Amino acid sequence: MTYCIATNDEQETRMFAEKMAKHLQSNDVLLLEGDLGAGKTTFTKGIAAGLGVKRTVNSPTFTIIKEYQGRLPLYHMDVYRIQDAFEDLGFDEYFTGGGIVVIEWAHLIREQLPEEHLLINIARDDHEKRSITLHPVGHRYTALCEEIFA
Repeated sequence: MTYCIATNDEQETRMFAEKMAKHLQSNDVLLLEGDLGAGKTTFTKGIAAGLGVKRTVNSPTFTIIKEYQGRLPLYHMDVYRIQDAFEDLGFDEYFTGGGIVVIEWAHLIREQLPEEHLLINIARDDHEKRSITLHPVGHRYTALCEEIFA
């Protein structure tokens, strides 16, 4: 089953992600997919706000991983520039590290991802509008989607 929402602008995208963050639990893994400029980092900023992160959140394109402290730690990863999908960067330690993991361009490290996760596709419908589709994989993430869309 998939869950979909349309947002009209950046603020609505962030607000939806902020609402989602209120339901996130330790070791949740969110995989963000979408074209360049689709809103993956904007979505992550909403997650951070919902977790109570006070620092400015920006894309970790060149550092690969940024960590933020909130209600739960937020591990924000952008794996777009990883040259070798099998390079051991210790991702598995983050998946069980007690925080929320958000990975942009996650398909590039598919083999290293946990079996259960929430795949979030963000598509630009026009300059501001976005379609956000959630694909839960596993009972935890199906329950999460049901909570968010209740």
